[in-house]
Amino acid sequence: MALYQLFSHPAERSYRAGLCSKAALFLVLVTALTYIPPLLVAFRSHGFWLKRSTYEEQPTVRFQHEVLLVAFLSSLSGEYLTWSTFPTFNQLHGDNVRVSMMMAREEDKNQDGKMDMLHFRLELPLKPTEHVLGVQLILTFSYQLTRMSRFVMQSMAFVQSSFPVPGAQLHVNGDLKLQQKQPLKYRGVDTRYNVSVINGTSIFASDYNLKSIAAAYYERNVTTILTDSNPIWLVGRAAEAPFIINVIIRYPMEIISYYPGFWETIKFAWIQYVSILLIFVWIFERIKIFVFQNQVVTTVPIMTQEENYKEHLS
Repeated sequence: MALYQLFSHPAERSYRAGLCSKAALFLVLVTALTYIPPLLVAFRSHGFWLKRSTYEEQPTVRFQHEVLLVAFLSSLSGEYLTWSTFPTFNQLHGDNVRVSMMMAREEDKNQDGKMDMLHFRLELPLKPTEHVLGVQLILTFSYQLTRMSRFVMQSMAFVQSSFPVPGAQLHVNGDLKLQQKQPLKYRGVDTRYNVSVINGTSIFASDYNLKSIAAAYYERNVTTILTDSNPIWLVGRAAEAPFIINVIIRYPMEIISYYPGFWETIKFAWIQYVSILLIFVWIFERIKIFVFQNQVVTTVPIMTQEENYKEHLS
């Protein structure tokens, strides 16, 4: 009757020697060469420890309905008109304040519970002899991140445009983009910038100076900027018509940079180490088999019960 191989498995042979023998020293040396060099290779190849990481998140942004406007007129005497939602600021500027009409509407286009864009319109009343040549406008926002880094801050969008000809309307269409000088923290709630961009309770004129406001704001490590390199300046204003500012601001998906936590750092390092370790394990396993099978170092081979049975059959 013909015989067929139905099942097979590798045979095991053990090798015995004293703890102070050459074979034991060889095994210790091989074990060290198997596990330590992969760690050194992974570490010296740079990027072993994950120092920063990134992820995508759409922030939760809400318009705070705080506005500060300065409009520069065509007069060579430096005349200007201004208006804000801060009563103290309006009192400090006296006759230069011109009460304006503001309309704002936020829109959640994809119905995910987060606002996607702001439609803002401001109408500045003008006399027939007044003409606007330049505009500076600050809008403030509440800005939150919750997915990985729990971050809350008060931010702003700064609009600035000037043209050589008097304008009738200014149209701005841009994104409120996050700017980071350093990664965010991984744990805890970061509220270091959760303070008003404009100190509306102050009675000092210096606290409402746009230069000072912008300088203090951009000293932060995390800010937002309004990206619009091509504002549209329309001319041809009727004598009694107001100067109109239309601003569309989108709240886009952001790539957030943050400091990873302990387990994420270990996971990243472990993957690199193991990928190199497998190569060293394969190489030194074959070296050990060759050395012990050919008795390069003196040991006592011990055959398993299966090998004894095969030897008896032969």
